[in-house]
Amino acid sequence: MTGPDTMRILLTSYGTEGDTPPMAALTRGLIQSRHEALLLGDASGEALAREAGIPYALLAGDIRDSIEKLLSGGVSRRPGEAARNIASLATSHTGAWMSAVLDRAEHCDALVFSGLTSYVALSVAEHLKIPAVAAGLQPAVQTRAFPNPFLPPMHLPGFCNRMTHRIVMGLFWKAFRGPVNTARRAITGQAPRQRMWRDYPALLGISPQLVPRPDDWPEHVVITGDWPLPGSEWTPSKELAEFLGTDVRPVYVGFGSMVGFDRSRTIETLAAALEGRRALISGGWSELDRLDMPPNMMPIGPAPHDQLFPRVSVAVHHGGAGTCHTASRAGIPSVVIPIAGDQFFWANQLTSAGVAPAPIPHGKLDAATLRRRIEEASDGRICERALEVGRLMRTEQGVKAAVAQIEEFLRTGRAQIS
Repeated sequence: MTGPDTMRILLTSYGTEGDTPPMAALTRGLIQSRHEALLLGDASGEALAREAGIPYALLAGDIRDSIEKLLSGGVSRRPGEAARNIASLATSHTGAWMSAVLDRAEHCDALVFSGLTSYVALSVAEHLKIPAVAAGLQPAVQTRAFPNPFLPPMHLPGFCNRMTHRIVMGLFWKAFRGPVNTARRAITGQAPRQRMWRDYPALLGISPQLVPRPDDWPEHVVITGDWPLPGSEWTPSKELAEFLGTDVRPVYVGFGSMVGFDRSRTIETLAAALEGRRALISGGWSELDRLDMPPNMMPIGPAPHDQLFPRVSVAVHHGGAGTCHTASRAGIPSVVIPIAGDQFFWANQLTSAGVAPAPIPHGKLDAATLRRRIEEASDGRICERALEVGRLMRTEQGVKAAVAQIEEFLRTGRAQIS
């Protein structure tokens, strides 16, 4: 410890555009609460961390390149293959990650980890005998309430829902176990681990408005509210300000970190569905903004969603956890076109919360269906519900709650890893 109330905490994250901002917000929250904190992440998060004013160090690998290679061949919805696909993004870097985490964690009081870095961080925490807390945006904890979020939403009996969590997490562990155990032997000198770690504390940076906390979760799994990362004050370009400054707010369209789909066909479908309605087209990793489009569709580069979304009428997006939360917090309806992974879960959650019509899987996207969904999202009932959910979400103080919970876990010794 550096002082009676101060801790040194290392945070780890590796993921797409939606993964780093919440961990950066949590890092900043810890620093604002007088702790020393450093975030380890991939290269795509470096500029964001610099803007947020938090210490940041790089993990090996290029997540954007990995995602492009993965999605260019299509993504299987079968759990086993999906687990192997996701694991393939990380396993080639497992040794380098373990060395980096070990080097940075040696003089820390605790580890807070997320996503693809989880098994590496747990191994290091076990080796150094320091506490560790999971942090994330996916409620992948056994429950009777819903299936594992990496599976398609299904109506199953409660015991079957619990089983899906056990099966999917077992498949992830099977995919990661070999590289993790190789790194354990080579880097930390630990014996191979045959079973997953269990019962460590977990913080979920999600809103209870979108995922009500299941009654059968253990006490050490906590929903805190989401972890937004406010950016610096944003001023849109003159052209964009003029486009936004009319009586009728435009539609927003963006697919974030998703790549590998037919961009030209998507633009054609959007143009036909919008029927001249004004829309902002965000480039994202797919660079949709580089394609030719009609004058009612304005291509835009990077723009902070928390400041842009309150100025649009409907957000048409892929259903990433971060985008779902930002749109809902802004009080606007969504039309979700999920492409891969947990996006189908989040699309279903927005529909269940009453802030979005039924989703359209990207493989079934057509102009008539999209036009109908945008009209449904513009309906007064969904708009009123979106405003109410947004108002409630803006009262949540997720980062503050998460920091307090980390402090409590560490004070009580609940976060010790074995």
